[in-house]
Amino acid sequence: MRKADTAMPTPGPTLRPAARPTVVLVHDGCSDATSWVGVVAELHRRGLTVLAAANPLRGLAHDAAYLGSVLAGIDGPVVLVGHSYGGAVITEAGAAPNVVALVYVAAYLPEAGESYQALADGFTPSPLIPRLRRTVYATGGSGQAGELSVPGDCFGPLVAADLDPEVARVLAALQRPVAERVFTDAPTAAAWRTKPSWALVTGADRALPPPVQRFTAQRAGATVLELPEASHAVAVSQPTAVAELIHDAARSAAAG
Repeated sequence: MRKADTAMPTPGPTLRPAARPTVVLVHDGCSDATSWVGVVAELHRRGLTVLAAANPLRGLAHDAAYLGSVLAGIDGPVVLVGHSYGGAVITEAGAAPNVVALVYVAAYLPEAGESYQALADGFTPSPLIPRLRRTVYATGGSGQAGELSVPGDCFGPLVAADLDPEVARVLAALQRPVAERVFTDAPTAAAWRTKPSWALVTGADRALPPPVQRFTAQRAGATVLELPEASHAVAVSQPTAVAELIHDAARSAAAG
């Protein structure tokens, strides 16, 4: 592991315009890009260009290919950030040549060929998984597949326990279902093997178990920040801490 740190990051100097990478944010399943609004505002205050990508949530290969097309349209270096399942997406798509750093927020860092289901089998299961609501969506023609969402009464206690209950209800209403297959899909490559990585571990997470986050971050040699009281919705509850870790990654990448 490159570094383990449980203290809040301290603000550093802003980046010179010529050295500033674009930050691309990739949201989780059962979420949408609005979950990054506070982080985007904080990164703008630090002088960074930001794009919160719309993760399709239709399967890892599909989602990573879509993100790859987004990355291909960006001139210059990119710091790629993934929340939860978004971590699997950036692990696959992060091999793009303009990606200079990876940041995992309440996420897991899979190995090539390793699905979330295979990884999670070695840990105490998340209390959220058996509570997910399954529905069916059309895949084109006469095809159908399952997708998952978080029931409203579970969203606050299991996803966003450190948020005001009304805010949690709003997030539950804004969520987009994720294809059920994301639990069994596996990346074909692990970008963290060749790109520097950072990870924010949410110590009070009831959606993605903290031991899974810690294990995969340490396995990848990521620079780790742990927030012991943070829930899975840390990008909403603690946007300043999330933004500062991303800014740290951007400064490090710019320094070469």
